[in-house]
Amino acid sequence: MSKQPILTSRRDFLKKSVIFGSISFLPAHIALGQASGGKQAPSQQVRLAAIGIGNQGGGDLKIMADSGHCTVVALCDVDLEGKHTQGSQKAHPKAKKFTDFRKMFDAMADDIDAVVIGTPDHAHFCMAMLAMSLGKHVYVEKPLAHTFGQCDRLIKLAEKSGVVTQMGNQGHSGGNYFQYKAWTEAGIIKNVTRITAYMNNPRRWHGWGTSVKEYPSQPLPPGIDWDTWTGPANEHPFSNKLHPQEWRSWFDYGSGAFGDWGPHILDTSHRFLKLGLPSSIEAVKREGANPLVFPQESTIKFKFPARGDMPACDVTWLDGVKNRPTPEPELGEINTRKPGKIIYGEELTFQGGSHSDVLQVVPREKFMEIRKDLPRIQGKNSNHYENFLLACKGEEEARSPFSVGGPLTQVFALGILAQRLGGTLEFDRATNQITNNAQAQALLDPAPRKGWEEFYKL
Repeated sequence: MSKQPILTSRRDFLKKSVIFGSISFLPAHIALGQASGGKQAPSQQVRLAAIGIGNQGGGDLKIMADSGHCTVVALCDVDLEGKHTQGSQKAHPKAKKFTDFRKMFDAMADDIDAVVIGTPDHAHFCMAMLAMSLGKHVYVEKPLAHTFGQCDRLIKLAEKSGVVTQMGNQGHSGGNYFQYKAWTEAGIIKNVTRITAYMNNPRRWHGWGTSVKEYPSQPLPPGIDWDTWTGPANEHPFSNKLHPQEWRSWFDYGSGAFGDWGPHILDTSHRFLKLGLPSSIEAVKREGANPLVFPQESTIKFKFPARGDMPACDVTWLDGVKNRPTPEPELGEINTRKPGKIIYGEELTFQGGSHSDVLQVVPREKFMEIRKDLPRIQGKNSNHYENFLLACKGEEEARSPFSVGGPLTQVFALGILAQRLGGTLEFDRATNQITNNAQAQALLDPAPRKGWEEFYKL
């Protein structure tokens, strides 16, 4: 396949503007040809493009299309011949099809209002950056990006461009979100000093991950644009241990169990306890560690300093089938076989699951004692996908914009470095630097693969 750069008047302008340091953004309402504020009138349909249309991306696309708030105008996937992409293509026969997101924007940027990105973690960044630079609203699956530095750039460009952004941690529009917000505001959840979070379901790399010494190689099936699949990440040969679903197992492409499930378990604690970034990250346990693949089991401990009138807080993450937490007996029966967390406050302790699962006061006897005084959460709210589309139309505010999802993902990026390298990493929150490990510091913001530098300059 050709690796020659795609040069059109639109992307030529972007590149030249970056080179001469003169890039400026049109207000979103001008870029999109809309009346005001970059948002569409309530009567209008959002013209949606989907990048990554199989598996999770295909599910995201279906829910958005079924909402009634959008018209799907473009489908983009590096593997349009793959079985996993056929359902989306059949569902949207009139949408134009592309294997390269850059060519899609070159051909029809003026016909797209918003983009949903459901690709592997390592590919999110370039697609989202280009979309925002062109004034497009962006929904990106979790985790937001693959590295700390990528998140930083996405946060800044989202603010500068003024478009609507949303990270795909769907529970951030569910019961847990509204409950956690109300309970912190009411002082029910207060002075939290430690959180234990866990996800102990089997993962794809369990069993084979410990023995890997190099990336496997298989013949590239016809129709797959492997160069675009690889994007800015390190280049390795095609194999079914990468595509279409095994990529999450590898440090170069995925974010492991933590990056995958952390956004569904720790999102509300991070937001409403204003945790920000940690001061240290310790790899307490790395069972079956491998330099290429995530550990079979890991325990990572974060120390978050005091914030305003909130005390310092330790957050411990556990993954691996047998690496389960041991809750205190006085908390009563807690099912740790289901992904979740235990939140230790000053007066109360809470146990919760993932996604939209609401918190429970534990032990149950304590809940029965105070249940009449707990705030009631009432009313029907839009789901996460509908919230994004309604925000594009100016009817709601996105609940997990990059300003929220970005710092959360940076916590995961730091934890993954501890999973990868071991030891304790000291992090300077003022400078966003790892001060005691040069290798970890370099991996905070590694240089992109040659040919993909332009997205880091937008």
